[in-house]
Amino acid sequence: MKLTNHAKIELPAIVGNEGFARAAVAAFCTPLSPSLEEINDIKTAVSEAVTNVIVHAYPGSSGMVHIEVAVYDDNVITITVTDDGVGLFDVAQAKKPFYTTKSAEEHSGMGFTIMEAFMDELDVRSEQGRGTAVMMRKTIKQHA
Repeated sequence: MKLTNHAKIELPAIVGNEGFARAAVAAFCTPLSPSLEEINDIKTAVSEAVTNVIVHAYPGSSGMVHIEVAVYDDNVITITVTDDGVGLFDVAQAKKPFYTTKSAEEHSGMGFTIMEAFMDELDVRSEQGRGTAVMMRKTIKQHA
């Protein structure tokens, strides 16, 4: 695949920045003319990934959310959301629906499940004490 465009965003991992990250990635994708459904899928997946960083990566401290967006062959979008936080103890467990390390009243444990549902591909890599990388891919269909 040929890289045709890319961007990097770095934001403090605070609640107010989730909306900005979602909007910025969506705006970056608009030249590909995605359908409303495709752009909403991307926005939802980015929202979940960034929210995971804000809620889980830096308990009791502050840190950064790193986002890389790339376009390949003018219709494949990759989005990578990373942090330098605490990392996941067990990625497979964390990806199970309804699994959460937080209060069930506050968090549904559906973040990775939602990302998988809305994107074509999801890859999660994590190392305890070093952080987590969530890589997502979506192919934008050519619309007439």
